[in-house]
Amino acid sequence: MKQEHQDLILQATSAQRLRTGCKIQTLWSGYGQIVRVHLQGCERSSVVVKHVMFPKGSRDSDISHCRKVQSYQVEMQWYKNYSTNERCRIPACLAAQSFGEEQLMVLEDLDAAGFPDRRTSVRDGEIKACLLWLANFHGLFLGVPAHGLWPVGTYWHLETRPDELEAMTDLKLKAAAPEIDAVLNNCRFKTILHGDAKLANFCFSRDGSRVAAVDFQYVGGGCGMKDVIYFLGSCLDEHECEKRAPDYLDFYFSQLRGAVKDTENFCQLEGEWRRMFAFAWTDFHRFLLGWMPGHHKVNRYSKRLTQEVLKKLTESSDGAKR
Repeated sequence: MKQEHQDLILQATSAQRLRTGCKIQTLWSGYGQIVRVHLQGCERSSVVVKHVMFPKGSRDSDISHCRKVQSYQVEMQWYKNYSTNERCRIPACLAAQSFGEEQLMVLEDLDAAGFPDRRTSVRDGEIKACLLWLANFHGLFLGVPAHGLWPVGTYWHLETRPDELEAMTDLKLKAAAPEIDAVLNNCRFKTILHGDAKLANFCFSRDGSRVAAVDFQYVGGGCGMKDVIYFLGSCLDEHECEKRAPDYLDFYFSQLRGAVKDTENFCQLEGEWRRMFAFAWTDFHRFLLGWMPGHHKVNRYSKRLTQEVLKKLTESSDGAKR
């Protein structure tokens, strides 16, 4: 680790010494790594450092590269300027700084904070713990402008994925993609989205009853259903979605009701977002068909919801022509 990076960590933590520990993971497409750093001479025993390194030779004309660069800039802004509470726990940011083509984020170690477990499969209570986090997060930021973040959150947002749209072979869905995007973007009720709320980005307490979330590269504005459908799709297969998604949606809204400040308009919010459930799912399905059409999430449940949305759009268009 470079001396200037060590100096930032020592200054941010008031530690006397540090030692680089294990690599937690490599960032997507080789854009750096996340490591645990052990500390001495301060209150904290460790921190987690997200070290972003933009690859040499990447071109500003490369859409994928530009999207990734912006995503890390957004994440820096998120940690610098936004905070949550214990009901939607995130790691505290101790420092976030750019060093030319590198970025360093010094974050609280959630393992040490009581969230040491990761899950690759989850039971009912653990799914509800994540949905509770999402409900509290969306309720906290309901109506809050996404200043410095993605104007529209999620990594699959249509405007940022022209290559995937072009690659689609489902021409009917491809043609409807802008209208589906507009329906979601024109929601009356907007919040700030996590933007990548998959199971792998939640850290669990040992008993699985509490969670904290990480990875805010695609945090931004939008309809809360985008986070909900993406999370459910990350931990339920097509049969489980058919059977259990309605109950989990009910649970999410029961928790969101207690998290929002404006309870007078909650019925309108719930009605609008419930209508957006299939649109949000179809929007992600659109991305998968252009990115990896053989993905296991391209399943009968997703296809059924997509057909329902396309039918609604057709009926709406026909009605407008009369």
